[in-house]
Amino acid sequence: MPTNVLSVDVEDYFHVEAFSDIVDRGQWSSYPCRVENNTRQLMDLLDECGVRGTFFILGWVAERYPALVREIVARGHEPACHSYWHRPIFRLNPQEFRDDTRLAKDVIEQAAGARIEGYRAPSFSVTARSLWAVQILVELGFTFDSSVFPIHHDTYGMPDAPRTPFQMATPAGSLTEYPLTTFHLPRLPNLPVGGGGYLRILPLWYTRLGLHRARSENLPLIAYIHPWEIDPLQPMLAGRWKSRLRHYTNLDKTTARLRELLGSAPFSAFRDSRLAETVQPAVLRAA
Repeated sequence: MPTNVLSVDVEDYFHVEAFSDIVDRGQWSSYPCRVENNTRQLMDLLDECGVRGTFFILGWVAERYPALVREIVARGHEPACHSYWHRPIFRLNPQEFRDDTRLAKDVIEQAAGARIEGYRAPSFSVTARSLWAVQILVELGFTFDSSVFPIHHDTYGMPDAPRTPFQMATPAGSLTEYPLTTFHLPRLPNLPVGGGGYLRILPLWYTRLGLHRARSENLPLIAYIHPWEIDPLQPMLAGRWKSRLRHYTNLDKTTARLRELLGSAPFSAFRDSRLAETVQPAVLRAA
């Protein structure tokens, strides 16, 4: 049983927060959807590598493509929740977050034919100003979360959060948190490694160095990817220059880099990993 986890955030190119200023969520249905084909190609790659992962599925996707959710489950992957409307938590009030999360959980479970235990916030938006959301996750029946990124970033991050799995305590009970992987270099803050744009945009020597450093600290690697990241032929959106840079750089290199990453160590889904054995007691009060 490995301690490294491969996670997939199942969303389409027009769902990303980077383009939310030009893409109206009410018009999502007017965009050509590519999430079905891209997710299946990603699952084919995981089959090739002998890896089963945790798929954090957008409720909007699950409601429109229930056959895709059933296929994710049938191919041995763990279904989990990635919200319904892909809105950062810190832009919602508690009732809006509860309604969005409950709806997403219901449609994903109906499509999957199975209970889901895990949650990942859009844009890793469990931060210091949205810790109130953890209690709602517990009340809705989630047992684990993987949304905390212990880094400095312009839109997300909790740089002072633990870098190893830990529990967050609320009046409703505790939730296990699996923070995204970081590594240390002298005199530098926590550095991210092993997922999304960090895998796709940064040079391979950086990823290799980060993996080596994280392993030297006995940190599990929690890697993540989006189906649109293996799709260099996706439609181009006219967003801000920073959004275009982050979204479109090296899409043609993602598959090869992910294959190398998956060949560097054994990976599994959260439910099939040994991570639960490494969880620290409740070290963060979330309410």
